[in-house]
Amino acid sequence: MVIAVDAMGGDFPVTAPVAGAIQAINEHGIEVILVGKQTEIESELKKYTYDHRKLSIQDCSEVVEMGESPALALRQKKDSSIRVSLNLHKEKAADAVVSVGHTGAAMATAKFVLKSINHIDRPAIATVMPSLQKPFVILDLGANTDCKPEYLLQFALMGDAYTRLLFDTKDPRIALLNNGEEEGKGNTVVKEAYELLKKSTLNFSGNIEGKAMFKGNIDVIVCDGFVGNIALKVAEGTSDFIQAILREEISKSWLAKLSFLGLKPTFRALKNRTDYKQWGGAPLLGVRGVVIIGHGNSNAGTIKGAIKHAQECAHLGLNKMISKEVDENLSLLEEAEKINR
Repeated sequence: MVIAVDAMGGDFPVTAPVAGAIQAINEHGIEVILVGKQTEIESELKKYTYDHRKLSIQDCSEVVEMGESPALALRQKKDSSIRVSLNLHKEKAADAVVSVGHTGAAMATAKFVLKSINHIDRPAIATVMPSLQKPFVILDLGANTDCKPEYLLQFALMGDAYTRLLFDTKDPRIALLNNGEEEGKGNTVVKEAYELLKKSTLNFSGNIEGKAMFKGNIDVIVCDGFVGNIALKVAEGTSDFIQAILREEISKSWLAKLSFLGLKPTFRALKNRTDYKQWGGAPLLGVRGVVIIGHGNSNAGTIKGAIKHAQECAHLGLNKMISKEVDENLSLLEEAEKINR
């Protein structure tokens, strides 16, 4: 497996992607192509010791800045690091792509370069989140803020395939994120999506409220990108908030500090279980390839995780499983498309 890494993306361009790539090479033996401005990458690589046979550089002249329009970047920056990375994947010089840069540009360019899987109208961003029992998958997380009912069905099919492969789950339980558990709740799109999911081959469990997400009773939670992105950011913020409160309270007295020493393994376990960065990045499901999108503030360890996750997705044949799920529900998808045409 060869993973192309956008070395110019994120809050720490070149430094974090290079460090993450080196960790992936040294710890997992993964072969990496660093895509970006060659002189800057070569300068950063001088800091590290690694197997030179496992790393190569693909030079490019342009970078998509965080504030740029994805549409303009797609049209005007054909030699950007994300475009070149995806071209390498399309040409089969790389088995997957990792980027922690401009999310909108990565999505737009991936759809343009790699194209969508048949009968998938909108690629979706999925991520893994912790629960009291085992991790679950939630999608979409921001790729599509305005959705039709059939898009939510497509998201469910992709999330089902991803969960089957990633966790070896035989029959994932699917739920719609909603403002109530009862059938008939939600807006028109969600209500219509509910009816489609009931008719599908999926193990549909109905609606789920936000407060029940982390109980661990559901394997895949489906929502539009607007709701999903808010849910993700609230969860991340809550995790950071709890850790900040704990640090603040512990620092207030010597007794609290002493107690902390005894509970240190427990707090470490809490941090590990709620660390949303442990998976490295989120796959863009629905394109004809493997694209992992990471947080802009990703550090070296997070990028290493994203590279490892990209390798796993490519190795497991994620897109073949998605195509199989689509084929099993093709008549339902076509029926939904006709209704909303």
